Amino acid sequence: MTQAPTIAFQIFQSILVVLAAPLLMGWVNQCRAWLQNRSAPSILLPYYTLAKLFHKDAVIAEHASPLFRLTPYILFGCMWLAGGIVPVLATALPFAPAADIIALVAVFALARVFAALAAMDIGTSFGGLGARREMLIGFLAEPAMLMTLFTAAFISGSTQLTTIVDVLAHRQFVIQPSLAFAAVAFLMVLLAENARIPIDNPTTHLELTMVHEAMILEYSARHLALIEWGAAIKLFAYMTIGFALFAPWGIATAGDWAGLPLAIAALVAKLAVAGAGLALIETVSAKFRLFRAPEFLSTAFLLAVLGMLTHFLLRT
Repeated sequence: MTQAPTIAFQIFQSILVVLAAPLLMGWVNQCRAWLQNRSAPSILLPYYTLAKLFHKDAVIAEHASPLFRLTPYILFGCMWLAGGIVPVLATALPFAPAADIIALVAVFALARVFAALAAMDIGTSFGGLGARREMLIGFLAEPAMLMTLFTAAFISGSTQLTTIVDVLAHRQFVIQPSLAFAAVAFLMVLLAENARIPIDNPTTHLELTMVHEAMILEYSARHLALIEWGAAIKLFAYMTIGFALFAPWGIATAGDWAGLPLAIAALVAKLAVAGAGLALIETVSAKFRLFRAPEFLSTAFLLAVLGMLTHFLLRT
């Protein structure tokens, strides 16, 4: 296999992640509106919103530091990097060695640190409030995320996502208790890390409840567009990480252009089901009080640890 086809495959996957992420967000919003018996917005609304923001002039606080201006680009870059190295369509791509589960958690943590610093940079009360809450949630979510990923790593014998996909996709289909516990824990972490109900409400601007929105109130125009686009890519990346761990079927090998249509079809089907499931969870769930977030994420951590222990006990 020559290097050129694999590089082209990597470029195609990286571009697909960026372009398809707003569509996934539009699908989730549309499904949530249907489930709530409301008139559903267009599935393309996130694209229109981004285009509108990019055409506006940015308003920046007088005493904002370069960190405040640079953070949206760092957030977008981190999310694009995470989404680009995850085996979305194929394995063994040129960036596959970077798709280490520990490195992925570090990339998400780096983005969180910059977001919190930028939120506190202006000195507003909302920025500090949101930054503290975000760091609290991240402090609790990252260990649960790592324990979840380690369960799959012990089963496959590697911390590389591509190796995990190759091992789990070609095994006989069985319901593994360890992966079942890990899947529930991963879902709980996904909700918390992506500012979704029941931990956060991405559509609220109430002081007592908002977390993510409190950190970006001072951003506008292209900076806000990059942050919102990065949030969509983050949700896309988390879902594809979940597919790689718990539903790796349909992912092609690098350079196999004949298998690309099947890989895209499988990805679309899995994203459609996952997006509808996320909308259903947000519809039937109520927003937790902030003081219950530690309980929620501690439960996720315990489930992840239980999955790991189950693997060692049952060797499955």
